[in-house]
Amino acid sequence: MIARLGLDYKTVSALNPKIVMCSVSTFGQTGPLSNRPGYDYIGASYAGVLDMIGYADRPPVFPLLGIGDVSTGVHAMGAITSALLFRERTGQGQYVETSLLDVYFHYHEANGQLISASRGAFKPRRSGAHHFLVCPCGILKGKQNDLFIIALDQQWRSVCRAIGKPEMVEDPRFKDFEERVRNAAAIIEIIQEWLDSMKDDEEAMRVLGEHRVPFAPVLTVEQAMNHPHLRARRTVRTIKDRFLGEFDVPGFPLRFSAFPGELPLDAPTLGEHNAQVLRDYLGYSSKRISKLEADGIIRSGPR
Repeated sequence: MIARLGLDYKTVSALNPKIVMCSVSTFGQTGPLSNRPGYDYIGASYAGVLDMIGYADRPPVFPLLGIGDVSTGVHAMGAITSALLFRERTGQGQYVETSLLDVYFHYHEANGQLISASRGAFKPRRSGAHHFLVCPCGILKGKQNDLFIIALDQQWRSVCRAIGKPEMVEDPRFKDFEERVRNAAAIIEIIQEWLDSMKDDEEAMRVLGEHRVPFAPVLTVEQAMNHPHLRARRTVRTIKDRFLGEFDVPGFPLRFSAFPGELPLDAPTLGEHNAQVLRDYLGYSSKRISKLEADGIIRSGPR
């Protein structure tokens, strides 16, 4: 709304130097792409994220999730709360911003560093159902559902015991991290054979759990929504919307000891608080606000 009114932070802060203003965009407020429109997947494409998803011999794929949309908002929340704390201590407001592209590129926990540190000799690649740098780390087929199994150095011995092959710990093909990656196909085959020998997924998960091997069933969205752990933690919660009635939504992922377990969720309609923001923070009169509405500069009401 502030942008539509043609106001920048310098103008707004002149009216109220304590104001905290945040911009969230696809590409950021500076740089050659800053004026380009975009969405979540556009940021992911420019960040080299989509190129890492899928199989090496097929085109990239994209996740049917709003990862960038949600996490860019969370990064913005972190920036805003930090700015508010700064204001509490100094009395000074400030302008903060982030973008889908900035946040998505930040998710490369190793890819960019590996390219740079190797002077381009190492090329990260999409590798389908299994990680190209860790083994075991990937999706295997259970009797009923797929299972994700991962084991780092400290869990490799536990994997060998769990699948009934403790001698694999001494096998020179699997002696360390690098050798296990080099011989990943053999490890995947051995673990898959063990899964095939299990009576069902419950038995396989019980054995893996007893040996403290990190694993998870690859749940559908519906299965996740009805999982007792997600329900117990209110990771999935039921709300009552003023327009749509009662239905399930993702719960708030943060927990605060001093705040109530669940805050009320009542999303505002388009421009519902326009008048309040313009009146309380920028000192606009009711007449001026009405003219902005009449001229189509701002609008309110359900979509």
